[in-house]
Amino acid sequence: MTLGTAERMVAVARERAEQLGVLVSIAVVDRGGHLVAFARMNGAEIAGPTLAVDKAFTSVAHSAPTAELALLAAPGGPLFGLQANGGGRYVIFPGGVPFREKDLIVGGIGVSGATAPEDASCAEASAEWFRAMTGESRQARPPEADR
Repeated sequence: MTLGTAERMVAVARERAEQLGVLVSIAVVDRGGHLVAFARMNGAEIAGPTLAVDKAFTSVAHSAPTAELALLAAPGGPLFGLQANGGGRYVIFPGGVPFREKDLIVGGIGVSGATAPEDASCAEASAEWFRAMTGESRQARPPEADR
């Protein structure tokens, strides 16, 4: 994950947020969950910076979009209680998406500050840009396949 790529991913998510008319924080992490690029739109909520970074981290740590993890971690789900682990760092609501290159996780993006569907839309726009740039197809397997 280069700084240039991460900065472009932030820009793509920001463009999507502007299209939606929302204010968000955007974080891109590398495959180790380390922050590479970050932006907070003027006026975005104060919780967004922490949540954006943690959504990106969670998506990489669990090799799955945070929206999918939310379903798996629901009461009765196979990952119930996931959000209570990781020292409070695991965020399991929409807005975090990992990205792959040659079937390996190379990083993730987290977006926070709008509604869950809007956050997810911004993150997915960046993930789509990344897939187009690398020639990768959309991940089709369930997140449990990575465990």
